[in-house]
Amino acid sequence: MSAFLSLSCALAPSSLTFKSRVAPTKVAARSSSSFSSSSADSRAAAPPVRSPLRVVARGLEGRPWVQLKDGTPVSGPDLSVVVNGLKFPNPFVIGSGPPGTNYTVMKKAFDEGWGGVIAKTVSLDASAVKNVTPRYAKLKSEDGKEVIGWQNIELISDRPFETMLAEFKKLKEEYPERILIASIMDEYKKENWVEIVRRCEEVGVDAFEINFSCPHGMPERKMGMAMGQDCDVLQEVCGWVHEVATIPVWAKMTPNITDITVPAKACLVKGMEGISAINTITSVMGINLDTLKPELNVEGYSTPGGYSYKAVRPIALAMCMNTAKLIAEEFPGVTLSGVGGVETGSHAAEFILLGSDTVQVCTGVMIHGYPLVQNLCAELQEFMTKHSFAKVSEFKGRSLGCFTTHSDLVVRQREAIEKKRAAKVGLAKKDV
Repeated sequence: MSAFLSLSCALAPSSLTFKSRVAPTKVAARSSSSFSSSSADSRAAAPPVRSPLRVVARGLEGRPWVQLKDGTPVSGPDLSVVVNGLKFPNPFVIGSGPPGTNYTVMKKAFDEGWGGVIAKTVSLDASAVKNVTPRYAKLKSEDGKEVIGWQNIELISDRPFETMLAEFKKLKEEYPERILIASIMDEYKKENWVEIVRRCEEVGVDAFEINFSCPHGMPERKMGMAMGQDCDVLQEVCGWVHEVATIPVWAKMTPNITDITVPAKACLVKGMEGISAINTITSVMGINLDTLKPELNVEGYSTPGGYSYKAVRPIALAMCMNTAKLIAEEFPGVTLSGVGGVETGSHAAEFILLGSDTVQVCTGVMIHGYPLVQNLCAELQEFMTKHSFAKVSEFKGRSLGCFTTHSDLVVRQREAIEKKRAAKVGLAKKDV
C-alpha cells in the first residue's frame, strides 16, 4: 500500500452520543507505595523548592520554568483543561512511545508534573512484536549541535499485556486523580479489540487512544497505518471499540495520507470522542555516502521509519488545523490532541490556537527529559500573560478562523488594494 494514499469513502452522518467521564475527584493522599512524603499534611504544606530540575531538563538551562504540584503550576495563569469530562492539571501529555514504556517512567512523568500520560501502545500478543537494534537515527544541524529531526523504527510494546495491565493498575492506585490513557492496537479481529478494551477498563485507565498510525513494522501485519489508510476498516474497528468502551476514546491519525480529514471523519461518525494528530511521517533518514548503505543500518539493510521532532511541526500544524475545522463544522464537542514537534510552550500555544485541547510530547521528552514539562508550562503561561488570557479555553481555536482558501485570499487582497486607492494611500497603479 502506498504511503500517501488517496481515500474516498461514503460517510453517513452520525447520530451517536459521545461518552464523557466525570472528572476524578482529588483524593487527600496517595497510596503509601507512591513517594514517601505522600500524605494529606504534606500535600497541603508549601511545596519544596525544586530548582535542581532546571538542570535536569537537558539543554534547557536558562529557559523559564515553573514549579508544579501534582501537575498544577504553583503560580501564574490557570493551565487546567477539561477534555471529554477528564480534568488535566495542564494540557501537556506524554505521547505514546518510549517515554511511556513502563511503570517506572510513567510514574516519573506524573511526579515531574505532566498533565497526562499515554502509555506505549499495547496489544494482546506481545510475543509477536520483535524489535531490532539500532532503531533510532537523528538529523542534525550542519554544526552537529542541534537535533532537527528524529527517525525511529521501534515497534509497539513488546512487554506482556498482563504486565502492562498490572502496571496500569498500580499507577491508578497511586495516582488516582491523574490521567492515564491506554494506547491500543491489534489485528483485524473483533474479539481482540473487545478483550483489550474490557481488560484495560478493569484496571482503571481513564481513556483510550487507538493507534491507527504507526508507519513501520506493524502495517506489515495489517495493523497501525495500514488500518488508518482504509476507511472501511477504520469504521468497523471504531464501531467495535465504541460498542464496548465506557470511557472516552481518541483515534490517532496517520499523516501518511492525502487528506487527513477523510479518515478522521470515518472515525468520528462511529462515535470516537477525540482525534489525535499526527503520528510520525514515513521517512528514509539518508544514505551513507562512504558505505553506500542506508541509515538506519541493521546488518546492512534498513526500512522506512517514522519521522518526528522539530522538522514535522509545520506539517502537524496544517493537519491539526484541517482536523479542527472538520470538528468545528461537523462534530462539535469532539476534542483534538495535537502532536508533532513540540519543544516549547510557544509551540504548544500554536497547536491550541488551532483548536487542540491537549498537546502531546514524545521525542522532546526523549531528548530533554521529563522535567521539560516545567519549562513548557512556564512558557505557555508567559504567552497567556502577554495576551491577558486567564485560561487555556480563552484562546483555544482563536486562530482557526484566519485560514481560508487561496481564491479567497486573492479576493481579500484585491479589496484591500481598492480600499487603499480610494483613500489615496499605498499602491497607485491599477494593475498589480
